[in-house]
Amino acid sequence: MKPKLGFIGLGTMGKWMAINLCRAGFPLTVYDIRPEPIRELAENGASPAENPAEVARRSEIVMMSLPDTRVVETVLFAEKGLIHGLSSGAIVVDLSTIHYLATLRIEERLRQIRVIFIDAPVSGMEARAKDGTLTVMVGGDPEAAEKIRPILDAIGNNIVYMGKTGNGQLTKLINQLLFNISAAAMAEILPMAVKLGLDPESVCRVVTTGTGRTFALEFFTPHILENNFKPGYTLSGAYKDMESAAEISSQMKIPLPVFAAAMQTYQMALVQGLGNENKGAMIKVWEKLLGVEVRKKRS
Repeated sequence: MKPKLGFIGLGTMGKWMAINLCRAGFPLTVYDIRPEPIRELAENGASPAENPAEVARRSEIVMMSLPDTRVVETVLFAEKGLIHGLSSGAIVVDLSTIHYLATLRIEERLRQIRVIFIDAPVSGMEARAKDGTLTVMVGGDPEAAEKIRPILDAIGNNIVYMGKTGNGQLTKLINQLLFNISAAAMAEILPMAVKLGLDPESVCRVVTTGTGRTFALEFFTPHILENNFKPGYTLSGAYKDMESAAEISSQMKIPLPVFAAAMQTYQMALVQGLGNENKGAMIKVWEKLLGVEVRKKRS
């Protein structure tokens, strides 16, 4: 018999992960602060709950897909939070991307009430969440990680056990930092190319096929050329990864000079009010400075 699952956080990623769990036949109780995705999940066979504590009382394993550290801690520990309904031996699986050091604190607090905490952030955008082909990076108790493996198989096709608590979040952070730094480099270099007289479409075609290509270039440049800065995660949402890395760098005394330079571009973009646009919008910082635009020519 499949375990009773709970799922909290039915946003862009969470909604599709929850739907895929329903389709895989798991009994699922769901909660979100918005009624619309709850109705959609109910149409797919899930049972709605009034609050996180109710989800916990009705579930053996609770999964969360939430925006940031603050929201995760609220869902866990606030009034009517999960902690008020979790039974001894329950498993909480955090699919969110949150701070590494906060993950360690949460695990320690839940361990005191004999609840197992697994960090399992995912990588892949909405299309992969919908297709059930996410990469999932798992940290925590190995027996619990093995127990939830069939559940994770319903949402991803690349499940990687990374070791002790926090290692899932740490691995996700490393992945995101490489992506974020690449996006910041793209934002700085492409306007320089156009300022020096290179054709935007031609240079984008080269850098997305040559040795300098990265996923950031491949994903963002087609949208930048079309002046479309909506697809993908917002800059303000992605900034949490930069904050987490800065916290680790400070506390662990690890110098990160290239990261620090990228952080400046992120902060300049946020100050210019670009937080609701995607990471590609960082290019506007350097376009404004150089007086150019990396766009298709209009006939």
